[in-house]
Amino acid sequence: MNRLAPLPPGLQWCPILTCAPLGRTDETPTEHTLTSTAKAPATGGGPARPDHLGHVIFITAAAAMGGFLFGYDSSVINGAVVAVRDRFEVGSEALAQVIAAALIGCAIGAATAGRIADRIGRIRCMQIASVLFTASALGSALPFALWDLAMWRVVGGFAIGMASVIGPAYIAEVSPPAYRGRLASFQQAAIVIGIAVSQLVNWGILNLADGEQRGVVGGLEAWQWMLGVMVVPAALYGLLSFAIPESPRFLISVGRTEQARKVLSEVEGSHIDLDARVSEIELAMRSEHRSTFKDLLGGRFGLLPIVWVGIGLSVFQQLVGINVIFYYSSSLWQSVGIDPSSSFLYSFTTSIINIIGTVIAMIFVDRLGRKPLALIGSVGMAVSLAAAAWAFSYKTEIAGEISMPETQGTVALVAAHSFVLFFALSWGVVVWVLLGEMFPNRIRAAALGVAAAAQWVANWVITVTFPTLSDWNLSGAYVIYTAFALLSIPFILKWVPETKGKALEEMG
Repeated sequence: MNRLAPLPPGLQWCPILTCAPLGRTDETPTEHTLTSTAKAPATGGGPARPDHLGHVIFITAAAAMGGFLFGYDSSVINGAVVAVRDRFEVGSEALAQVIAAALIGCAIGAATAGRIADRIGRIRCMQIASVLFTASALGSALPFALWDLAMWRVVGGFAIGMASVIGPAYIAEVSPPAYRGRLASFQQAAIVIGIAVSQLVNWGILNLADGEQRGVVGGLEAWQWMLGVMVVPAALYGLLSFAIPESPRFLISVGRTEQARKVLSEVEGSHIDLDARVSEIELAMRSEHRSTFKDLLGGRFGLLPIVWVGIGLSVFQQLVGINVIFYYSSSLWQSVGIDPSSSFLYSFTTSIINIIGTVIAMIFVDRLGRKPLALIGSVGMAVSLAAAAWAFSYKTEIAGEISMPETQGTVALVAAHSFVLFFALSWGVVVWVLLGEMFPNRIRAAALGVAAAAQWVANWVITVTFPTLSDWNLSGAYVIYTAFALLSIPFILKWVPETKGKALEEMG
């Protein structure tokens, strides 16, 4: 049985339990919350502290390195876009296909990681992902043709897809129930930090190359170093995987019960009844129902209405153009006359804004509710995107020199940062919380898989079309994204359910 359901792209990943209130112990298990939610014995009115909480934090942080690589590899291509175009003398359409090639691997990796993990274990999957990340970094840094670069992008994408499934699932399986919400947030934090670090590394390498993406440093062009540096965190991820234990759930599934008992005692403390915990996990595994696509059928338009809502959430999350910022922001700023060094710095600052917005969302998603936060984000994104569209309409090109008036340039920069902030504090997190909560238990895994597929497709569409749209009319591209942000408002009001405070069993 494939017990790890394929999960969606993690530029905007939010584990189902990421946003639970700190210290909460009553989470209901889902297809992705793979261990029991048995409560730890309380002393003094609070949950008992695990005997080795520091060890548990180390284990969780090590597993979250996959999330760091997920964010890093997804975003690092941003710094190489212009150089790849020049190096291989390709047009916008071919360039877009290379950038989007990783998404093919992402989809395959996410779809197959669960089955692989159930066969060979979570740790072995992490090690395979580490090898693939390393190979992708080296291959992407040393391509001999455009198709070769695209191939290594697919390899890296496969590793991203694996990391998007294995990391959160493993963390859920080894986390003590009383601390699961906080520990699950490590994955999301690692992703946004990975995005920020990739932009900072790109900026540092560009400065070493005197501001030229094709400037030579140590015998290689700057963009090659940008793509190749990922070897370091990829190797670290692999080394850390040898220092952490296998998931107790997997160990029980393959009959290694004594090892599972040892891991459970290390992560949940010596106070627990190990025999009861093992029996509880075995019972949960036997009673699982693996939902299929057939379970989603029966609605007026083929699928159940709630499934269409999930697809709509996934699609809107991408069609507002968020990944344009993380895939193309450096080339975007250069296309409106900003010098390369400054454009890389602005890319880094948007990544910092992304981290800040994510933290805000994690604080307020349970206080304000899912719908209010999503509405705030939609309105903020629409205003920000409209301001950017207005500013980009003043872009001019005279004798090959591209420029924008100072006022419009400032508006464009502020609007881009504002857009990322509003997205991160709302749709970046809220979508995953809603997708994890709003489906009935009997269809949750299959419905999440369909929503994930919809998001990969929408992500691919945005990634492939942006270079052509920006060549046609950059302001027009942002008008399109503004329209989708505006359309998301009535979609939320009419169709999206509020799941705050409801048990998963209430989702009918």
